[in-house]
Amino acid sequence: MMLPWKQIVLLSITGCLAACTEDVIFQGPRWRTEPSDLILPINSPDHQATITCEAEGSPLPQYRWSLNGTLIDLGSDYRRHMSGGSLIIRNLDKDQDSGTYQCTAFNTWGTILSRRASIQFAYLDNFKTQSVRSAVNVREGQGVVLLCGAPPHSGELTFAWIFNEYPYSVQQDSRRFISQETGSLYIAKVEPSDVGNYTCVVNNTVTKQKVLSSPTPLVLRSDGVMGEYEPKIEVHFPDSVPAAKESVVKLECFALGNPVPEISWRRTSGVPFPSKVKMKNSNAVLEIPNFQQEDAGTYECIAENRRGKNAARGRISYHAKPQWLQTITDTAASIEENLFWECKANGKPKPSYSWLKNGEQMMAEGRVQIENGALSITALNLSDSGMYQCVAENKHGSVYSSAQLMVLASAPSFSKSPLKALLKARSASEVTLECKPQASPPAISLWKKGNEILQRTERITLFPNGTLKIANVTKRDAASYTCIAKNRFGTASTTGRLLVTEPTRITMRPTNMEIIVGESIVLPCQIACDPALDVSFSWAFNGQLIDFQRDRDHFERVGGSISGDLMIRNIQLNHGGKYVCVIDTDVESLSTSAILVVKGPPGPPDKVAVEEITDSTAQLSWTPGRDNGSPITGYIIQARTPFTVGWQAVDTVPEVVNGNMLTATVVGLNAWVEYEFRVVARNVVGLGEPSPASAKTRTEDAIPDTAPTDVGGGGGTKSELVITWEPLPEELQNGEGFGYIIAFRSVGTVAWTRAVISTPGVSRYVLRNDTIPPFSPFDVKVAATNNRGEGPFSSIATVYSAEDVPSVAPKRVRARSLSAAEIEVIWETLPSLPERVLGYEVVYWEDDTKPDTVGKVRITGNYTQVNITGLKANTVYYLSVAAFNTAGPGPQSAPINNTTRKPPPDRAPLNIQWSMIGSTLTLHWDPVVAMETESKVTGYLVILKRHRYNDIHTIFTNKTTAELSLSASDNYLIQIKVLSEGGEGVGSEPIHIHKLSMGARGSGASSLRWLSCSTILVSGLLFSVW
Repeated sequence: MMLPWKQIVLLSITGCLAACTEDVIFQGPRWRTEPSDLILPINSPDHQATITCEAEGSPLPQYRWSLNGTLIDLGSDYRRHMSGGSLIIRNLDKDQDSGTYQCTAFNTWGTILSRRASIQFAYLDNFKTQSVRSAVNVREGQGVVLLCGAPPHSGELTFAWIFNEYPYSVQQDSRRFISQETGSLYIAKVEPSDVGNYTCVVNNTVTKQKVLSSPTPLVLRSDGVMGEYEPKIEVHFPDSVPAAKESVVKLECFALGNPVPEISWRRTSGVPFPSKVKMKNSNAVLEIPNFQQEDAGTYECIAENRRGKNAARGRISYHAKPQWLQTITDTAASIEENLFWECKANGKPKPSYSWLKNGEQMMAEGRVQIENGALSITALNLSDSGMYQCVAENKHGSVYSSAQLMVLASAPSFSKSPLKALLKARSASEVTLECKPQASPPAISLWKKGNEILQRTERITLFPNGTLKIANVTKRDAASYTCIAKNRFGTASTTGRLLVTEPTRITMRPTNMEIIVGESIVLPCQIACDPALDVSFSWAFNGQLIDFQRDRDHFERVGGSISGDLMIRNIQLNHGGKYVCVIDTDVESLSTSAILVVKGPPGPPDKVAVEEITDSTAQLSWTPGRDNGSPITGYIIQARTPFTVGWQAVDTVPEVVNGNMLTATVVGLNAWVEYEFRVVARNVVGLGEPSPASAKTRTEDAIPDTAPTDVGGGGGTKSELVITWEPLPEELQNGEGFGYIIAFRSVGTVAWTRAVISTPGVSRYVLRNDTIPPFSPFDVKVAATNNRGEGPFSSIATVYSAEDVPSVAPKRVRARSLSAAEIEVIWETLPSLPERVLGYEVVYWEDDTKPDTVGKVRITGNYTQVNITGLKANTVYYLSVAAFNTAGPGPQSAPINNTTRKPPPDRAPLNIQWSMIGSTLTLHWDPVVAMETESKVTGYLVILKRHRYNDIHTIFTNKTTAELSLSASDNYLIQIKVLSEGGEGVGSEPIHIHKLSMGARGSGASSLRWLSCSTILVSGLLFSVW
């Protein structure tokens, strides 16, 4: 019979724990931070220490501390208190506070212990008072040891020695050594320079204290020099050296002797030292960092000089505190189940194991069995819940592994795993219904179909774990199914309905296709299915699911609920491959696939190389690129030089390079030009991408094969023959040392005279010879030349030598001012001269004393008059006329002068009034009166522009009124300018007339307005064309 309090506990745990082990939340304490060892200076300035300890759990853990196994009563200890879980100790005391501490964390779920941590105090006492130590008397060449004798201390020490006085310290070398184990100073062979006082300096690395011994005098004896003797090892490591894993091991070895001994090291096993081993202080110290088990063994130090050798040996043994290989984990188990936990650790020596429950030592008895690192508890009950710890320990340390055990007890529940309300299955398929109640202990299950208990048959299988399997499902199996679960704490059930559907069929499948790159297609995928089913479509491409959002530029799924067609737009070469349509329903998954072959232009050929080159040909080779689904039918070869614009197709042999060829010869190249070549493949789809360019290669040089063109010339000065031609472009020069050969002769003679020009870019040659008659015809031809030889000559051209300038100046030159900016110049025609006259040149300037202000107007032909424009108003100009031909201008006529007229008034007509009667527009304006500095007004110019025809008419009047006859169907723009002897003046503000009608009046300055019975709009706006 269960006691009432036990029922309350059981119901409480059943209610507050999760219903099954999968949902358990473990809330017992677990360590975040555990205590660490502390070494404190005994005279710490703050006289306070903190040992950290922090755990997590729910509710938040509480803490307690023990020192050397005894609980610390914090309530009565004024020096110790906790902050969180950390222990803070004030007013430190070496005697009361040294020892081993352990933190305990606990909450309602249980208790755990931390690892142990120690507090030690470091100190360094002074040397005993002594003014001077006894002198050490030695002979020269003898070895000596000066003892330090460190005072009482705790904590790591380092040693140094002062020679005579600070800051002169003893420098260690092969003859002198300071042991960091004993602190003594060893001199292998005393020299006269060693005589003096020696002081030992001891430093505590924890407290940073430093103390100095009394000086020890070193004195040389006067009874002679010590002879040579074999090494005597004074510093050597113990026979057995324990070393911890990953520590730094240092072995010391030093010998006295004469001559000074040399130190060497070896392992007696013969195994060489790994690279991490270091020799220091002239080999007196062997250092092994990160010590591992393979470093253990016997080490030998050998001291040797020419008088002999000595050796010392010792064994380094490996030890390591325990480290976990396997730990225990939080576990939730049903009541009456069995528990088995095992923990494993390595270490040297091998660790032993113990088990704790809620911080208390566990013993093997009854249901509880302990064997090394294994703990087993049979027939769990609620009292077994709690915090457990496995402890692995050897003499070098201990480690703790913690876990929580929760023992569960609950009635069956389907709250986490009910049957689906509606389960769909395809006819003739297999259906599995799982019955997985949450229950502790596990429940016993049975199944009902409707109200009928199910029994095992050929098609129906009932598994021990409660699972129901129905094979070869038919419509008759459609029904409600109920799973009933029961244990000693109660009963629960869950019900679901089975719906049997017809199989889904694929009615339209995609087929294997070939397609050209850039086209678009639709791959069909359509089905017929049971209307009760939910259907989804997806597509995979080469094994990867298509992301329609990411790849929307090319892929789109089209169709309705029973169609999953795939549209592929603008197909690229990388879209070739296997496409799989996957149809998923509630009861099955179907798929259908097709291979899509995408054909495109070929890929770029590769490795284009020039195998052989001449002055006009190049033999090329290349490797083919991808054919992209369609065989390569041919190749096109292109070339580029520094003189071409881009790549140009070139001629080849054979003329047509078919797709099976990987070599061809390019012909028609220019000599001595640097070429690059590339190859383009083609197939039935089109031209592919070009290959990478070949390396730049220069054709061989050759004799020029092209003659210069546009040979001509003429002109120049007296006794000159000027010959010109179009220079050959660099790509036609065919080699180095390029130049031109110019050949010429008088017309009618036979012999040619030659001249050579070695400048490639020149296009002109001038022959100067006083015997050359003026304007005499010559036969001329030009050829190109280079280092290889002369090229062909051009066709013969006739060129005239330079002629003489006209010998006579024009006569009867006169000038007339036309306006403020224009002068007319007139002269008589020259009589027949021996020289040619091609035209006339008028030179003009403002100031007769400043000839640098010259302007020039030249007219070709037999003219005797020219107007000079763009002049300044009211300014005196000097003018002279000369005849000219190709040799230049002849003598100038005697200068004459003329003054331009005053400028026209700079004011427009004002107060313009207008009226319209019928189609007659009458204008009135105020007269413009010229100022003294302006030209006299001679009249006015009325300018009329028709918008429709965009034509302009002008009307001159010497009055201040004008009548115009206008068309009523057009728009007009009217402006008035003043006329004077100096030319046209400033125009008035334009009058813009949009529409004509009778009876309108206005003025050029008036604002826009409508008059009665009128449709005319008058504006004083500026018009852009004016």
